[in-house]
Amino acid sequence: MPRSTPEYLVGTASWTDATLIKSNTFYPPSAKTAEDRLKFYAQQFNTVEVDSTYYALPAERNAKLWSERTPDNFVFHIKAFALMTQHPADISRLPKNLREMLPASQRDQRRFNRPSPEVLDTAFQMFWSAMDPLKQSGKLGMISFTFPPYFIPKSANFEYMAHLPERLPGASIAIEFRHPSWVEETQRAATMKFLRDHGLYYTSIDAPKDDAIVPSFIEATGDQVYLRLHGHNRENWFKHNISPAERYKYLYSERELATVANDLQRLDDLGVKRASVIFNNCYQNFGVMNAITMATILRDREKRKS
Repeated sequence: MPRSTPEYLVGTASWTDATLIKSNTFYPPSAKTAEDRLKFYAQQFNTVEVDSTYYALPAERNAKLWSERTPDNFVFHIKAFALMTQHPADISRLPKNLREMLPASQRDQRRFNRPSPEVLDTAFQMFWSAMDPLKQSGKLGMISFTFPPYFIPKSANFEYMAHLPERLPGASIAIEFRHPSWVEETQRAATMKFLRDHGLYYTSIDAPKDDAIVPSFIEATGDQVYLRLHGHNRENWFKHNISPAERYKYLYSERELATVANDLQRLDDLGVKRASVIFNNCYQNFGVMNAITMATILRDREKRKS
């Protein structure tokens, strides 16, 4: 059977990070609006991961604008809303109808993380409905679920993941674990089998080495691979009260990127049709620089094969 090379999508985990915009190292001076920046970004890359949807439920109008402002072959991967991933959410950023569904005692709090089944169902429905413009244009990629470190292998959590395809019918769902117990030696095979059996994609990562961090490796539990590169800033990983940009402040060397590209080449033998490579080291221009280099490495290797 002939080897098939996956389609590679390479981009960053945001095009609107404040440190990137303030650095004045990527966007031209003429790109002063959200529309200008997205159009410029989409000229450089073929994919992006939207992280704003983690902090607040997306609006269908925004998804429509994203679709209209990008080329036909551009792909948006969307971070799942915090409540959908069992993280706490800011009550002030909830839509009015969701806030009104909360008990009166909760509405004055800053955050909450134990939604009722009705609130959670409504959040899923609103999130998935807002994705309609991207679905219709063929530009919707993965729905990326990053679960918190306290989400561990237990029956309730397996059950929660098993129902995600019912909540988001037709979605490509990528699962990122933040507790290493999911992939430790005695659990890894069962975790990967569960994801395959339920049509879920394992989110491969590249991250600092530490016993408390999920190890870095690339795994395919379906015909797509989703790889998020977080950098190797071990010290900042565990810091509190710092921004995501600071937490993932790390610039990969070309040698490190070549090593990741070598690992990706193994996918040729696994029947993977698409591999999305997302740089989450969005500090200033670190992510865009590394994404440009990685796209060049992968493109050059494909040329040598042909």
